[in-house]
Amino acid sequence: MNTRSVRRAARAACVLVFAGLAGLSQAASLRIASAFDPQTMDPHALALLYHSRVAFQVYDSLINRDEQFRLEPSLALSWAAVNTTTWRLKLRPGVTFHDGAPFTADDAVFSIERANSVPSQRSFQLKGVTSAKKVDDLTIDLQLAAPDAVLPEKLVYLPMMNKAWAVKHGVERAQDFNAKQETFALRNANGTGPFMLERFEPDVRTVLKRNPRWWGWGDKRSGNLQQVTLLTLKSDATRLAALISGEVDLVLDPPLPDIDRLKREGGMALMQMPDIGQQYLTFDQSRDELEGSDVKGRNPFKDLRVRRAVYHAINVDLIVQKVLRGHGVPTGAFLSPRVDGSPPELDKRLPFDPAKSRALLAEAGYPNGFSVTLDCVNVAWREAVCQAATAMLTQVGIRATLRSSPTNQFFPKLSQATASLIEYGWTPTTDAWSSLNALFRSWDKSGLGTFNAGRHSNPQLDVLIDTLRTEPDLTRRRAMVGVALRLVGDDLPFVPLYRRTLNWVMHKKVRAVQWPNDTIELRWVSVR
Repeated sequence: MNTRSVRRAARAACVLVFAGLAGLSQAASLRIASAFDPQTMDPHALALLYHSRVAFQVYDSLINRDEQFRLEPSLALSWAAVNTTTWRLKLRPGVTFHDGAPFTADDAVFSIERANSVPSQRSFQLKGVTSAKKVDDLTIDLQLAAPDAVLPEKLVYLPMMNKAWAVKHGVERAQDFNAKQETFALRNANGTGPFMLERFEPDVRTVLKRNPRWWGWGDKRSGNLQQVTLLTLKSDATRLAALISGEVDLVLDPPLPDIDRLKREGGMALMQMPDIGQQYLTFDQSRDELEGSDVKGRNPFKDLRVRRAVYHAINVDLIVQKVLRGHGVPTGAFLSPRVDGSPPELDKRLPFDPAKSRALLAEAGYPNGFSVTLDCVNVAWREAVCQAATAMLTQVGIRATLRSSPTNQFFPKLSQATASLIEYGWTPTTDAWSSLNALFRSWDKSGLGTFNAGRHSNPQLDVLIDTLRTEPDLTRRRAMVGVALRLVGDDLPFVPLYRRTLNWVMHKKVRAVQWPNDTIELRWVSVR
């Protein structure tokens, strides 16, 4: 697509999308486009990257990260162990919510309890925290079931809400996103963060405005944004057209075929970073019969040989080269080597070997293969990868049918484990425990295995993951992470695919900090 046709596409495809933006001041305003929508403003309802990167501009957490992705104070100024099962947090004084109410220990206790209770999808990260107690107006104690070596990591992405506001609007419990519950917190927000929610139109736009009373604006890293509009533009062509025509200032997921050309655009800047997260396929291992398959009375994915056959059938090197245009790295690891304790040697994939795949299927009792539905989100680059994987599986006898769904239908399939074969991504923190607990721990409704989308279960692995949470010695922890990930490799509940190169394209007037989790911190963004 040349520049002239792009501009024509911008006028044709974007006129309705941007009609409501014409009156916005361009001074210190930013317009961001992405294929993904945050889905809800309830900060505890979801634990998805595309939700966090928007909702957490409005809600502060107790602990955040600095430019180098290291822990730094946020609403908690300090945290320390009082004894083996108690941690004390000193809260930042003088903080107010967007409605003017002061932030106190009562709000922190309420928020922790809300995040740790069903149906919150944040409860997995708080496993082992039994209660939060107020010491005084600016001090809380967290009580633990056992010593917890990774507690500070758990308090990142733990947003603080105003208790009185939640009670007033009947949102004392998190929105049940899987049940498609409608609550006041879905479209309204009251945080302490650097930006206030002005408007949220699901699958269209989110408009934020600067919180002039935010406690952090005195920091030298602070940006100058007064208003931010985040637009959901699922079409690659529309996002590209909007960027080139000047309708948006920054695209978080530019079309991969156009990145090299965008580098050469005189007014454009490109930020790139390896993703700490990665993509997987995972299998239904809970049902006795694979739903929708032509094999009746059996679930082929309960057989390790079939799972290995899927692994050998997919040529991830070719997918990265042709579909992702080189903007990724094939991986055999289940967590990035950037995660503490993840052994680099596990990053090597099993070979692409269709003959081996067919032999394994025959050995498992499926010489003629079987049919299965592959679920994927209907965003262009993800869908293109799924299309390629579907063709590769079909060539070895696994007759895969691609089913693409919009985000509000796709993501519940993960946490509800309703898919037979599903492609999805996970973005870890630098500590392995929360990811191991979320992805590979046996599921239960208390917050174990929240995103174990195939309901795989290994009691030996469960014990190891639970022990890891309480192991204080760093050397022992790293060794345990390696053992756990090797157990995962032996069981193969997932097929690891690739880690992306994160690409942000923006007009050169924009200055931003890029993190390896694909989250943009608007507090640091400046527009010249």
